[in-house]
Amino acid sequence: GISNMVWIPPGTFTMGSPTSEASRAAQETQHQVTISRGFWMSRYEVTQGEYMDVVGNNPSHFRNGVPANGTGGPVTNELLHPVERVNWLDAINYCAQMNERERVAGRLPSGYVYRLPTEAEWEYACRAGTITSQHFGNELRSGMANFYGSKEYDAFTGTVDNLEGVYLGRTTEVGRYAPNAWGLHDMHGNVSEWCQDWWTSYPAGPVTDPAGPPTGAFRV
Repeated sequence: GISNMVWIPPGTFTMGSPTSEASRAAQETQHQVTISRGFWMSRYEVTQGEYMDVVGNNPSHFRNGVPANGTGGPVTNELLHPVERVNWLDAINYCAQMNERERVAGRLPSGYVYRLPTEAEWEYACRAGTITSQHFGNELRSGMANFYGSKEYDAFTGTVDNLEGVYLGRTTEVGRYAPNAWGLHDMHGNVSEWCQDWWTSYPAGPVTDPAGPPTGAFRV
């Protein structure tokens, strides 16, 4: 709900990655992006409980009693795990239903809407002022996020094998790992997150409030 929202201030940042960064995608051309208006973002990924409360169903795989594909053990508190197996239209529908419900309840200030972030807003919020490959720094180590921890990452050398690395093989309750500097959790790991835009290669020059192309083949 509203209480879980974090204010993300306006600002300018460098989006994309330097050509020296290991395992980067070729289209991640670095360019300057200005986010001219601040926005609110949920501190946590949308949970199964929140999704079910608004939409009325729960499409997630990792429900109570479902075994992990790794060492995580079965899920015991599904309502606090992120919702998954939702497509882009499901995410858009969730926002639309939130808007309707909160408006009717008188909880949505005039001029405000729930929506997905643009890809630029997402990266800006994730970086939280950092210029490293992850908001943690230039390394992603086991225990920092929910990921395949036996394959760690170093921005200078790429994948680093760690035989002791943790692989839970399932989602975790939201907010179980350290947040970034702006108080956002699970921006790395746990589940992927939908953005508003159609996917496209990055522009070369500076842009303000980019929202992606008008059409495309798939969403970010």
